[in-house]
Amino acid sequence: MDKKNWEIVDPSRLTENEAYRPSLTYWQDAWRRLKKNIGAMIGLAGVVLMLLFGFLGPQFTDFSYSDQNLDYSNLPPRLSIYKLDEDLWVYLSNDYKLLRVTEKGKLIERIERPAELNPRAVIDKKYIFVYGDEEITVDFSYAKRYNDTGEGYRFTIIYRGTTHIEPDKKVGNRVYPFGTDKVGRDLLTRVMYGARISLIVAFIATLVSFFIGVIYGAVSGYEGGKIDNFMMRIVDIINSIPLILLVILLMVMFERGGLWTIIIALGAVYWVGMARLVRGQALSLKNQEFVLAAITLGVSKRKIISRHLIPNAMGPILVSMTMMIPSAVFTESFLSFIGLGVSAPMASWGTLANESLPALTTYPYQLFFPAGAIAITMLAFNFVGDGLRDALDPRLRKG
Repeated sequence: MDKKNWEIVDPSRLTENEAYRPSLTYWQDAWRRLKKNIGAMIGLAGVVLMLLFGFLGPQFTDFSYSDQNLDYSNLPPRLSIYKLDEDLWVYLSNDYKLLRVTEKGKLIERIERPAELNPRAVIDKKYIFVYGDEEITVDFSYAKRYNDTGEGYRFTIIYRGTTHIEPDKKVGNRVYPFGTDKVGRDLLTRVMYGARISLIVAFIATLVSFFIGVIYGAVSGYEGGKIDNFMMRIVDIINSIPLILLVILLMVMFERGGLWTIIIALGAVYWVGMARLVRGQALSLKNQEFVLAAITLGVSKRKIISRHLIPNAMGPILVSMTMMIPSAVFTESFLSFIGLGVSAPMASWGTLANESLPALTTYPYQLFFPAGAIAITMLAFNFVGDGLRDALDPRLRKG
């Protein structure tokens, strides 16, 4: 062969025309695919906003969850206000309190009735309120409504001889954006504290499930045989105890209910599902070549479980944890709703929903906001869980 026909080429030129793709780890590739899932990103944003809403939101309000003001009880998020004078705007509540407000909807004060008048006067009689040296008369009567939609209560506001029937405008409540409850507590602040309590319960129950369920399930699946059979029968016994019965037993044992009772109850039960999941993963992984190689090399069982089985099952574990959080939120809300949750005046979404039931037809917003918070939280975590399931599944990996 003639050397003149050959040329020595720089090795870097051999890869000039090759498509180059940076090497990604498993978690980097999972994050790359998760970012492409619009629903998962919306859910992740919702989770972050709900965490900020619950843990940082109360720092920016002027009220605590227990502050009461009976003058401002049962106020809605939007106020139908009347203009009686150039600088006199009033709002008449459903329980017949006359409040002075600004044109923009900021509450100023309650306009009082004279002490000599019976506050429980018959509805067909006039209510007289005192503003300065003058009187505001509110005449209630049962008749056909002025818009001819049927019979019902109507009222006429009279001030300086001027009669007002229809509101001049409807404005947002600047002091209580979510309105108030029956004792005048700020509903926005209470929903924020409810988010804090519900999320704390959910995260603690999920962490307990992670540490107990993962270790228990991995040991059971790896050992197999009689040990596995015995450990799973314990799981079956725990799983057969109704959660509500367990909460009641704990309340009797500790002689009180509250936040920690729910946390202990959920922590005692929720790890069972995680243990079953991890056991199944361990059963499928322990016969893989890398585990058999570790056994051949004399690696201890503890290291095989902690360094080989659990890390390779982290995908399904993370997805299961993400799905357990909304389930725990709903369970905590349900227990609080039936009276087995946090005690008054502490706020939980379940207790807020329970307190709003007696006035559901009159003040529906008191149920709407806590129920909406529960729905948004559950949807957000479920979207994130669905996205993680797709992103962590190696069979769905694309180039």
